[in-house]
Amino acid sequence: MSEAAAQQEAQESMALSAPASGMWRDAFRSLRRRPDAVISAVWILVVILMAVAPWIFTSKDYLACDGDNSKIKPQWFGGEFFLGTNNQGCDYFAMTIAGARPSIFLSFMVILITVTVGFILGGLAGYYGGWIDAIVSRVVEVWMVIPFFLGAVLLLTLFQDFKLGGGQILAVIPPTLALAFFGWTTDTRLVRASVLQAKQFDYVQAARSLGASDRRMLFRHILPNAIAPVLSGLPIAVGAYITTEAALSVLGLGVRPPATSWGTLIAEGAPWVQGGYPHLLIIPGTVLLLTILAFALLGDALRDALDPKLR
Repeated sequence: MSEAAAQQEAQESMALSAPASGMWRDAFRSLRRRPDAVISAVWILVVILMAVAPWIFTSKDYLACDGDNSKIKPQWFGGEFFLGTNNQGCDYFAMTIAGARPSIFLSFMVILITVTVGFILGGLAGYYGGWIDAIVSRVVEVWMVIPFFLGAVLLLTLFQDFKLGGGQILAVIPPTLALAFFGWTTDTRLVRASVLQAKQFDYVQAARSLGASDRRMLFRHILPNAIAPVLSGLPIAVGAYITTEAALSVLGLGVRPPATSWGTLIAEGAPWVQGGYPHLLIIPGTVLLLTILAFALLGDALRDALDPKLR
């Protein structure tokens, strides 16, 4: 009996892993043939390096400001200050590099929370159905009535005086929790729909007829096949959360000084445009725009690559 069970498990694993590995292999090959996906991936890698290893790009501390060097315009490769300084004499290149960490950390943490909640609630609702599905679906519908951005603004306004510290990581926790609080519904609905579709596949029905447990059915057969639609939307979601964080920071509700993000740099640089220092707005705005565009293009390419109708 044990040998037969082992053979059955091996056959199920091969049947499950072969299509999945083939799908991801074909998707990777498709992405390599798209210049927009390759360029976007390279830029995203650079931005991630800015966030996790800023010393690769600059040895200067973005908080080390000298009033005597205030409002120096970009010197490019001909001076000490590549992108100039702001009105407080802080090196603007170092500030731009430092601004990547809160934006990237916040968006990735929100994605981690919302995807985890989405897989738990959406997986249970889609697999078991019944009263579990009814409760989860009704809660999602009520939650989605609240506008995402306005809900985050309201929540952050209510807890505006709540501070965890001045570090870059601690400074992003309030907006991270606020965005995750209102952002989990999309992933939950997507996972639920994918599970409802996946549990109708023939190999799932065969595994059920052979007596596979609910845990094995859900985690070995259904969720691995339901993960592709969720993953294809993650890059676009990351770009959306970066945009939202920047908007919240411009309103003074996101990352707060002394921590800095691209949104805070935009807010601080906007009043100096008419004073002859447009680089204080253009530089962080351009980096933010390129990052959002890169995530959007990569997400679109990944969605096409994982679409079985286009493969």
